[in-house]
Amino acid sequence: MPPHLESPIERVEALYVELVQHYGEGDQRELRAAAKILLVALAKFQEHGGPDWAQLLDEYVEILKRDPQRFQRMLDSNRATTPDELLA
Repeated sequence: MPPHLESPIERVEALYVELVQHYGEGDQRELRAAAKILLVALAKFQEHGGPDWAQLLDEYVEILKRDPQRFQRMLDSNRATTPDELLA
């Protein structure tokens, strides 16, 4: 990946763009790319999230549904390049 993509969020966003391009002009290419990333993320939540993994997942979904601006701030804060820059 290009060196200017330093944060994990930026790397995932770059992967998303790569997947969208992979689908070419196919139907729902953006949704299909997002679904692939979500499937992997869900598997990792279950695998590494302990017994409360579904509750944590539900919390993220509720934040997105009820307070999209807060969710966006969480994403933006995770664009930090060092752990001490993270806000969320």
